[in-house]
Amino acid sequence: MLRVQNLTVAYGSIKAVKDLSLELEPGSFAALLGRNGAGKTSLLKAIAGLVPPQRGRIFFDGQEITSLPPWERVRLGLSLVPEGRRIFAPLSVYENLKLGAFATNHHGKKTKESLDYVLDLFPALKERLYLPAGALSGGEQQMLAVARALMSQPKLLLLDEPSMGLAPKVAAKIFDSLSKVKGYLTVLLVEQNISRGLKLADKLFVLDSGCLVRQGLTHEISLEAIEEAYLGRL
Repeated sequence: MLRVQNLTVAYGSIKAVKDLSLELEPGSFAALLGRNGAGKTSLLKAIAGLVPPQRGRIFFDGQEITSLPPWERVRLGLSLVPEGRRIFAPLSVYENLKLGAFATNHHGKKTKESLDYVLDLFPALKERLYLPAGALSGGEQQMLAVARALMSQPKLLLLDEPSMGLAPKVAAKIFDSLSKVKGYLTVLLVEQNISRGLKLADKLFVLDSGCLVRQGLTHEISLEAIEEAYLGRL
């Protein structure tokens, strides 16, 4: 499904991701773990096409996408929920959701199917469908960001810190909804809350200073190894 080969992402002289390679199989739910500054967000942005790699190649669903613009990657079935939500506050919840389907030309019946799906996944949004998105609570805005990404019916969903800034009970609701997509599409999750990442993921990638230092099935990687990466001792 996803293959990243010898990827380096740099901002000027600072290398955020260093010669990183990983593979993600169809239907897997993987967590990308590591302390702040480890390169997790930069990796997601490179996969989504928001940051050009300095070197390396990215393959998605059997096709090289290294040079494709972000909207072409969305059309191929790749969708990103960015850190900080990035919803369109003046637009209604419904309008935000429709924008999520725009790039893939899902009109008519397909858009209706996508809308029914995401509103079933996040029923709180159904009650606020015609309210301005900016009037939603922080948790509801995060639900909207995830739902908007799902409107394109992606094959691969990239999630960047979905629980950031949320109360534990609200975050738990969002992760409960995410658990329902497990097995139906491929997910790569960046999450600072280790326990939530470990609970959902069947595969782990652990980053430290831009390098992939551990990878494998969740049960194969010890909590001590993950803690070492967070404390910067690897």
